[in-house]
Amino acid sequence: LPEVKSSSEVYGETDPQLFGEPIKIAGIAGDQQAATFGQGCFEPGSAKNTYGTGCFMLMNTGDQPVLSQNGLLTTVGWSIGGKVTYCLEGSVFVAGAAVQWLRDGLGLIERSEDVEALAAQVTSSEGVYLVPAFIGLGAPYWDPDARGLLIGMTRGTTAAHIARAAVEAMAYQSADVLTAMQQDAGGALRELRVDGGATVNDALLQFQADLLGVPVIRPALQETTAFGAAALAGLSIGLWGSLVELQATRREDRRFDPKMSDTERQSRMHQWHRAVERCRGWLEVKGKG
Repeated sequence: LPEVKSSSEVYGETDPQLFGEPIKIAGIAGDQQAATFGQGCFEPGSAKNTYGTGCFMLMNTGDQPVLSQNGLLTTVGWSIGGKVTYCLEGSVFVAGAAVQWLRDGLGLIERSEDVEALAAQVTSSEGVYLVPAFIGLGAPYWDPDARGLLIGMTRGTTAAHIARAAVEAMAYQSADVLTAMQQDAGGALRELRVDGGATVNDALLQFQADLLGVPVIRPALQETTAFGAAALAGLSIGLWGSLVELQATRREDRRFDPKMSDTERQSRMHQWHRAVERCRGWLEVKGKG
């Protein structure tokens, strides 16, 4: 079997013929682990969420693995200098892919980026909820028999309300995963660091902060996965001397502070969970449905 190495050390060099001189190969990580490292989530309890076609959340749990009781995965974040950092991980199957469905399936928008302007035509979804369980539900439910649900519509429901519900679904699903993480880790989230293509949507990030009740921080450098891999390599060759030095390079683009009242937050999450329960177990055993 291959020898197990740390995430940050020199493993070898490239062939000089490729780039004119040998370049050290000095860092290795999975994509979400690299993004977590690139976001500077070095302390236990710190967390990041990547918003793409799906959502992928990791929370640093320190030097001890936490075995989830709430439907999450326990994973190695990284190993540096003989010290292993563990994380809890949760995946949302459909996030930005729901916006693609609005574009390709329903024809409500021409481009994915148009969803923000369409959703902004209304100040609320007016009770409309979209549970985008098109391929089942991921963490923390893990229900392959769930299917998509659009509920709460009235005669006054418009494309803008549906667009807003699709955007808000990303935040609701992420809130479910982060709640599970806090329960497993036994501590409260202080802030959420975010990245991924959907984070250009300010309304999404404000709503996420509102649902979580903590600040959501968008970094100035959006390519956090690539930076995380580069940072692991940079540490091993001395470009940075420590995690403290590396953390000092972080810059914020914008911080979204929560504005929603506790009462409204609880009410919205309650309605969301009602919608989730209605979509679960929709597929029946073959031959009986």
